[in-house]
Amino acid sequence: MNRITAILLAFAATALLARPEDAFGQRNALERRLAAATRIDCRFTTLATGTWEDEVPNATVATVDLEAAFFDINVDEGTAEAEGRFGATFIVVRYAHGYLHFMQMSDAGPLHLTTVLAQETTDGRLKAVQTRHEYSQTILPGFTSRPEMYVGDCAVT
Repeated sequence: MNRITAILLAFAATALLARPEDAFGQRNALERRLAAATRIDCRFTTLATGTWEDEVPNATVATVDLEAAFFDINVDEGTAEAEGRFGATFIVVRYAHGYLHFMQMSDAGPLHLTTVLAQETTDGRLKAVQTRHEYSQTILPGFTSRPEMYVGDCAVT
């Protein structure tokens, strides 16, 4: 294969494999906006709940309306505050390559992780996932008692 053909094939492969937002520099702008965020307001509309039925893992999916907000975000210090109905929790923040992670640990044991991605949904909002690592023998409506994963999006405000 001659040199010009190899260069053309490499260029074509790069163009086909690159995501459009990477090719036009939009992803870098989203990453910078996410890394500089000081407040994020999230809404989650889909919920997957896990459990064990007769010791066999099982999951169900439902629609929900859940909101979460993080403020006083300081990526350099790795800290943030959260708005919630159960008071303040310790939050660790980490930004890495288009992912902004919020880790909330409770003294009672549960762990909540929220990840905001530098990928748009609609109206400039960014894709987001929240997981709740909890389990209790009794299921109480309105409270997390099984492992949960919420899917939605967030606004950097």
